[in-house]
Amino acid sequence: MSEANDQRAALSNKTAELSVAAFTFALGAVVIYDSWRLGAGWASDGPQTGYFPFYVGIIICVASLVNFVHALSISRKDGAFVEVGQLKLVLSVLVPSSVYVVLVGFLGIYVPSILYIAFFMRWLGRYAWWKAALVSVGTSAFFYCVFEIWFQVALPKGVVESLLGLD
Repeated sequence: MSEANDQRAALSNKTAELSVAAFTFALGAVVIYDSWRLGAGWASDGPQTGYFPFYVGIIICVASLVNFVHALSISRKDGAFVEVGQLKLVLSVLVPSSVYVVLVGFLGIYVPSILYIAFFMRWLGRYAWWKAALVSVGTSAFFYCVFEIWFQVALPKGVVESLLGLD
């Protein structure tokens, strides 16, 4: 893709403002609903469990509506919130990090950490495979020693650790 395409807007300020306002309104609505479900009134012995969160939810929703109306007034020439090139850079870190977090849930922390460090060293850092493998395995081994052996803090482990008898 040429640099000219990377300079075009991926998301406008207006779209970003409207999206955030809608999202925060939805969060406020969830708070209101759950607070009402718990009890948002005043009981004989004082406020019920959801009393204060209910009003916080109302404040969030009102503020979100104000932001939404303000965002509607933004002109089209207000500019880009993020350009395509910038969004690609953010996603090049966000997507692998999200995959890492999901893999930790299934494989424990050590194997995904090896993969994560090696991936970033090789893909973004352009290091040789042997350097990426050495650093990623060495880092995970170091943290295994620090947490599991020295501090005796058990971190999440997966199938590989079980096969190696490290669990």
